Amino acid sequence: MSGFLLATAGALPASAQSTTGDQKPAEQTPEQQAKEAQRRSIEEYAEAAKLPGNAGLPECVWSGRRIAMLLWRDDIDTARRHMELYERFGCPTEHLKIAFRCLVRQGNLDPKAQEKLSERVHACWVNPDAPPPAPPAAATPAPAAAQ
Repeated sequence: MSGFLLATAGALPASAQSTTGDQKPAEQTPEQQAKEAQRRSIEEYAEAAKLPGNAGLPECVWSGRRIAMLLWRDDIDTARRHMELYERFGCPTEHLKIAFRCLVRQGNLDPKAQEKLSERVHACWVNPDAPPPAPPAAATPAPAAAQ
């Protein structure tokens, strides 16, 4: 009995520590992550559905975004093969062109940023006329002292 009490007493401080507000929230389970990704995907397609013409059709959104990512990664041959499918669906090549232009105008991805290529491509797909993001503000040099 006393061994049980000692084991229980030894566990109490640890459990008390785990209930403090300093601890990070628990990470999502794989099922929760999958549901979140599915919800995000549904929202992206719903947002793209508002585009004029065929550019908002799910098959055009899916294939067009992939072509833009392939072009960004310089995989021209694969992008060309996907273009055949894109055109077969009756998707607008003009929209793909201006979405890719938007992507290029935004410049290289910052390797330190959390932004993902797919997110940038989607943003350009749904709003290809968006202005490129402003460059990060550089530290301004201190004014030179007058002599």
